[in-house]
Amino acid sequence: MTLATDSDQSLQKLRNIIKDINFCMLTTIEDDGSLRSRPMSVNSEVEANGDLWFFTYASSHKVTEVNHHHQVNVSFSAPNKQHYVSLSGTAELVRDRAKMEELWTPELKAWFPKELDEPDIALLKVNATKAEYWDAPAGIVAKAYGFVKAATTGKTEDLTEDVKLTLN
Repeated sequence: MTLATDSDQSLQKLRNIIKDINFCMLTTIEDDGSLRSRPMSVNSEVEANGDLWFFTYASSHKVTEVNHHHQVNVSFSAPNKQHYVSLSGTAELVRDRAKMEELWTPELKAWFPKELDEPDIALLKVNATKAEYWDAPAGIVAKAYGFVKAATTGKTEDLTEDVKLTLN
């Protein structure tokens, strides 16, 4: 594992990995302290500083959880590319019509049939504070290299890039 030394480059890589993964798991804290996760989509949108936005219904249970315990975690996984992200931060409900218009995509109509005219529509903003990503070569050449090295030398080589970032 490495701590990001070139934070701009590492943050850009984090953003690119997240943009490539449409669905993630948002984890919130129940009143009894247990963790609860559900699938969400960032619609390939990530702020320059790593903050995330999710469309939601303001009356949903996740919003109640966030109002009681602001700490959240968002995890992304693309096993086919060997990309993984864990992002921690605080969440807040935002009712900004201009921001909703900026972030709206037609695919969201599946969850919000009346689109931005849904009476209870809102945004859940995750203010990112920490992130960690793992990026390993997923191609056949990288796997073949690792296999040949292990077979010929008896040693394995971990080509995984594991980077921790402190954000905001």
